[in-house]
Amino acid sequence: MSNSTSQNTAQGQMDVVFVTVYTVVFIVGLVLNLTALVIFLRNSKSQSHTTIYMIHLAFADLILVCTLPVRIYYHGGFKGLPQKIHEFTGLILLANMYGSIFLLTCISFDRCVAVCFPLSSRVREGRKKAWCVCLGIWFLTIGTSLPIYFKQEKTIPLNISSNTEQCFANFPQYATRTVALTSTLIVGFGIPLTVMSLSSWGLIRAISKSTAAQNSELVDSDRIKRMITTNLGIFLCCFLPYHFMLVLLYAYSKPESIPCSLVPAYQYSLMIACLNAMLDPLAYYFTTETFRSKMDVDAVRKIWHMNSNSFDGNNRSRAPLST
Repeated sequence: MSNSTSQNTAQGQMDVVFVTVYTVVFIVGLVLNLTALVIFLRNSKSQSHTTIYMIHLAFADLILVCTLPVRIYYHGGFKGLPQKIHEFTGLILLANMYGSIFLLTCISFDRCVAVCFPLSSRVREGRKKAWCVCLGIWFLTIGTSLPIYFKQEKTIPLNISSNTEQCFANFPQYATRTVALTSTLIVGFGIPLTVMSLSSWGLIRAISKSTAAQNSELVDSDRIKRMITTNLGIFLCCFLPYHFMLVLLYAYSKPESIPCSLVPAYQYSLMIACLNAMLDPLAYYFTTETFRSKMDVDAVRKIWHMNSNSFDGNNRSRAPLST
């Protein structure tokens, strides 16, 4: 009796946390992503290639926040919604998670090549395919998430002893299979993390070595470096806990053997992943302000020209172009 009371108390405290966090993410994420879409679409004539990725990122996050009321409703103690609605909500979360991972990676890589290779014709031509890349990301994330959605009937409740509805507390049986987990960790998280880390390092290195960036009042090098660090930090904070939990859950061959402490930890990792819908706007707000307002193309070209006149051809420092 006491164990049941203790479990109910702990679950009630968890539900309060979930309702609070999801409500904040819903309100803030809805406002910020709607604002971002309006700003980007109203200035469509001056869109950079990086902005295309940002539009898709804002749209993906907007879809996610629109599903959060279902989670708020569930954790608020209101039951009775059709199972398919809960399953579809979970599908949106997974698709958004990996869509955000790939789009953030593309934004980081696009910025890096634009700054490190500003005069390369191949880079310019490649960046023009941003829309095709975004379309490919949508197909990839939705296509890889659908198998999980169609196999939901085989999932097992994490809280085996509970007879209550467990729509958002199912054991991720499909995601913890060896093949699925390996591909998720490598393609869905490992490679994007590597690309983002290398791109961030390359961007910081290019800015540090650029005489124009160091001497120009138009370029705030320290602020750009803080922005790069912030973006990488958001990426790790939002997506590392979930993938770490998948590895821990994979270590247990049977759901019945999972320690009770891992049950709320897994649920919290999903909640943390949802935070990216609210934190993603920081990525493109920082980028828009720094690279499009302070570093407009004409100003940077002037810096480049001044820098070229100060050094010979072999020692020219390349100023970052607008991204």
